[in-house]
Amino acid sequence: MITAIDHLVLTVRDVDNTLRFYTDVLGMTAKVFQPATGGQPRHALYFGQQKINLHPAKEPYQPHAKTPVSGAGDICFLTDWSIQTWETHLQGCGVEIEEGPVMRSGAVGAITSIYVRDPDGNLIEIACAEPQ
Repeated sequence: MITAIDHLVLTVRDVDNTLRFYTDVLGMTAKVFQPATGGQPRHALYFGQQKINLHPAKEPYQPHAKTPVSGAGDICFLTDWSIQTWETHLQGCGVEIEEGPVMRSGAVGAITSIYVRDPDGNLIEIACAEPQ
C-alpha cells in the first residue's frame, strides 16, 4: 500500500535559477546529494519530509520520465502561513500571483489557494488547509 510521496522530480532549464526561486521565494532548503548508485552529485530542494530532485533539461538523469520537459509541472504545496502573508511575501519578491485566493478541494478537505509560476513556468499552488 502506498503511504506517502518521498520525492518528485522537476526537469529544469537552469538549476541555479530554480534553486534561487524555491529557496528565496518558497523557503525550501537546497542541498547537493550523492546518488546511492554513484555518478555525479545532484541538486535537490527539501521541505518537510519531502524533496524535489532537479534534473537539468539538457541532460536529465537516468531513468527519467518518457518525455522530460521543463514547465510541465503542476504542484500544490501546503503552508502554515496565511494566504495574506503569502500575498505580501510574493509581492516583496516580485512574483506575480496568477490566480487566487480561491477555494479548492485538497487531499483531506477544503483549502484556500493562490497560484504562481516558477522560472520554468511550472504552475505552483500555495494552499492553506484552513479556509480563509
